[in-house]
Amino acid sequence: MKFRFSVLLLLLFLGSGLTFLRAQVLEDMTDAWKREEVKSWFSSSNRLDQWVDLKEFPEAYLVMEVPGQTLVFEGERLWFFSKKDTFLLRQVKDLRQEFGKDSIQLTYFKKRLGSVRPLLQKTVNAKNLDTVGLGQQAEVESFSQVFSRQEVRDFFLIAFLIALFLLAGYRQVYPYIFFSILSPRGLVTDEDFSESGSLQKFFSLDILLFVFLVNILTSLGAIMGLIFFQQDLLLQWGVNSSDRLLGLWLVGAIGLLVLTIFKFIGIRITATLFDLTRLEFPHFFYLLRLIVWANLLFVLVGFFYLMNAYYELEIFLSLSYEVFFWMYLLGIGFLFLTMMNRLSFKKYHLFTYLCIAELVPFLILVKGVMVFGQY
Repeated sequence: MKFRFSVLLLLLFLGSGLTFLRAQVLEDMTDAWKREEVKSWFSSSNRLDQWVDLKEFPEAYLVMEVPGQTLVFEGERLWFFSKKDTFLLRQVKDLRQEFGKDSIQLTYFKKRLGSVRPLLQKTVNAKNLDTVGLGQQAEVESFSQVFSRQEVRDFFLIAFLIALFLLAGYRQVYPYIFFSILSPRGLVTDEDFSESGSLQKFFSLDILLFVFLVNILTSLGAIMGLIFFQQDLLLQWGVNSSDRLLGLWLVGAIGLLVLTIFKFIGIRITATLFDLTRLEFPHFFYLLRLIVWANLLFVLVGFFYLMNAYYELEIFLSLSYEVFFWMYLLGIGFLFLTMMNRLSFKKYHLFTYLCIAELVPFLILVKGVMVFGQY
């Protein structure tokens, strides 16, 4: 009996020794995280960062515990986004070769991170963690080549300045149309539905130019969404620099212009079928005015976040798209009330008209964007 007990103790000792050798920690950096709270108008988030030396123990493995819904930055470059709690195992020499640096600054950014200090260690090997999180490694590596913060800022600022320059030039050449469409009174009044309404044309150079300028701003918001939510798709398209982002931005603006022209044609056809002649003009320009103001607010607030709270920009983008969705639906609702008061037309006919001409196409477009973005 005593012999069996001694053998059991020996086996336990050897087993614990093998486990120690298999997961020997060369350097534990878990307690070296520096915490900082980042506040914005809408919420507060936590940021953890520290420097990792890649010169020492090049054959060792870096074990990174990454909480779910966390953005991981290397310096100012977004490295990857972890959708759920996971472990990332990478050999130190591979990281040094990937980043071309002797040391890197790791930054974790997550909303409501709390007092958590994620595991960060250099180990001899990581066989005891082989079953944890390795399924995420391929997904993580696909995000390793993304845009730096400076590249995003360069793109946004150049596009913003181009848009401002074009708007200023349009204001000088077509001041009447410029102020008529930008007038905020048109959002709360029914002046566009009067017989003397100034916006009674579409296929003219002045109107098409303004629609193109609006689509330039809309395309800017769309490209920012691609940068933060579909970076792998941009890389597949070969868009990997601020110059190519500018090219894609202009192509997107032209594509949106074509889509807007088809939208107006669809509204005109629907208005003709419902015997609502010339209603397509106030209908179209009312919602265009709404889009203009939404884009201007987006650009101005986005500029603030880009310069002062870059790590909160993704949260701002998500919130902006949601706000625009509900704002557009409210705009359609207000348009229905305005038409109901101004026109001697049956309510269900007006509702059917707006559903066919505006609501259903908009919801289909939103659904397509959601599927595309995999929300």
